[in-house]
This record gives sequence, C-alpha cells and structure tokens, in this order.
Amino acid sequence: MKIPATVITGFLGAGKTTLIRHLLQNAGGRRIALVINEFGDLGVDREVINGCAIEGCAEDDVVELANGCICCTVADDFLPTMEMLLDRPNPPDHIVIETSGLALPKPLVKAFTWPEIRARVTVDGVIAVVDAPAVAAGRFAHDPDAVAAQREDDDNLDHHSPLEEVFEDQLLSADMVLLNKADLTDTAGLAAARAIVEAELPRQVKIVETRHGQIDANVLLGLQAGAEDDLDARPSHHEGEDDHDHDDFDSFEVRIAGSADPEALKSRIEAAARDHGILRVKGFVHVAGKPRRHVIQGVGSRVDGYYDRPWADGEAPETRLVVIGLQGLDRDAVARALRG
Repeated sequence: MKIPATVITGFLGAGKTTLIRHLLQNAGGRRIALVINEFGDLGVDREVINGCAIEGCAEDDVVELANGCICCTVADDFLPTMEMLLDRPNPPDHIVIETSGLALPKPLVKAFTWPEIRARVTVDGVIAVVDAPAVAAGRFAHDPDAVAAQREDDDNLDHHSPLEEVFEDQLLSADMVLLNKADLTDTAGLAAARAIVEAELPRQVKIVETRHGQIDANVLLGLQAGAEDDLDARPSHHEGEDDHDHDDFDSFEVRIAGSADPEALKSRIEAAARDHGILRVKGFVHVAGKPRRHVIQGVGSRVDGYYDRPWADGEAPETRLVVIGLQGLDRDAVARALRG
C-alpha cells in the first residue's frame, strides 16, 4: 500500500506553517513526517515547528531542505529525502511537504512519477493556502476587473508580475484551496477573494474558509487525489521549463545585537515594508527579561508575534530575521530600518 503525501503550497505569509502546526497537534495518532523547504537562510519554519513541543512529533520527523527551491532541486534534495523516509524501519503513515512560498507545485508533483518512489508513495492532495485579505485587496489577481470595485486606482493590477504567476501556478495545481485568515476580512472581502480564486481554477476544486489554518486533519489528509496521475489537469505558466526565475526575489538575514522591544520592532518592520517593498519578514526576537523566544511573522505591513519555547541551553538569545522581497532591495537600508 502506498504511503500518502500531502503537498502544502501557498504564497509568502499565507499561513502554511500555522496550518502544519495545527495538523501535527491534531494528527489523530498518525505518524507524520514533515518536509520543509525554506526560502532564506535561517530555517525559521523548522524552528517554529520544533518550538511547539508537539507530542509525537520527534525532531527527526522534521526534515529541512534549505539548498534551494524544492521544485528546482528535485533530484538532488527531494528524492533522496523521500527515500530516506520511506526506508525507515518504521516509516511514517503520512508525509506532509511544505513548499517555499515561491515554489511551483507541478514539478514537485511530477517527481512522484520517478521510478525510485512511484510504487511506494502517492500524492494524496495538493493544498493551496491563500491569504484571503491580501487576495481580496487585489494582490496577485489575474483579472483587474474582478477587483476593480475595491482597488480601482491600484497600479499593481495593471501588469502580470512573476509573483502573480507563482500564485496562479499554485492554484492551478491545487486539489483544495484554503481561504485562510478569514477572520481578518469581512463577508464582502471573502466573497471577492473566493471569486478571484474561482476564476483561476481550471477544474472543480473545493474552497474552504479557515482561520489560523484550523481544519479537520481527516479532511485535509484524506483527499485521495493521486495527483501524480492527473498532471494534465494541472496547467502551468511554466510548462516545459526546467526551472523558473528566482532572480526576481532576494532573501537575506538581519541580526540585531542585544535584546529588542517586540512592539517597537513590529513598528519598524511595518515602516520598512511600506518604504522598501518587503514581502515577508520572519524570525526570532530576544526580549530582555523573557526566558522564551518571541516569534515574529510579517507579511507586507501586517506583523504578528508570539512567544514559543524557552531559549535552549547553549543557545545564545539573539534577534535574527529573514527578509524576503523583490530583487533590488537595498539590504543596508533595510537593515538600518529594522535595527532602528
């Protein structure tokens, strides 16, 4: 019997890691192995998962692929990782793969047809996590007219950007779309987001509204899509290409010496996002007098934070942030803005 695998994709900051934390906390006894593909140098997502102290989720059940976009390094990174998981004496009941926010899902789904793993694992489903408020605001919408009532004067809707193509490719491969962060927009916003997503979908796909990634694990991990046998129904802007251009994006780390005030740092991140076009900031903050790490997550100018685990023995408390944006970011200016 093949082991099912679920591919979780979604644009930067849509809530993939929050969804995965919820799945692991509500796994219902399943032995889940998690493969994480980071875009950036810090390994934040793995650290956030390991910081949850989720019962039954051992550290070696979380595998990080940090050598590049998973859709571009299938042979070098992904296939050996899958073989390692499948060859365990006690293999997982389910494998969950979190792609980076910039990954194209179709090349990854194609990898499940490779002889090394085809007979042993199947793609149970491809899940696209969507930031509902962002989509409702007109970001990454294919048809400007669909959101003209809300964003008539938004020049960003007048061209088809590389970011938009990535977003659309994630929808085109999906077996289920989660309109996440539904609590951060109103009924009209959700309706607008749903209409934009539906316009991109090439076939009938279930769309579910979620808050904080909360959805029944039995629903998400039981689609039985066999996506690797259904590739023709999953069109792509990048058909026939071996790669897609990551030169459009830039990622770098900013370290802040000493402790930091998380509220003041959030304000600086919000200002830097507005001034420099930052797409994503994520990392850990050392707060004076607090024994726990403060996890910070910024999507555009919207920034959230929470405390997770205590700083480990031998782990120097420090503030480390990964910044992701379009190519051409002034790294020095961004670093100065974040350090204050």
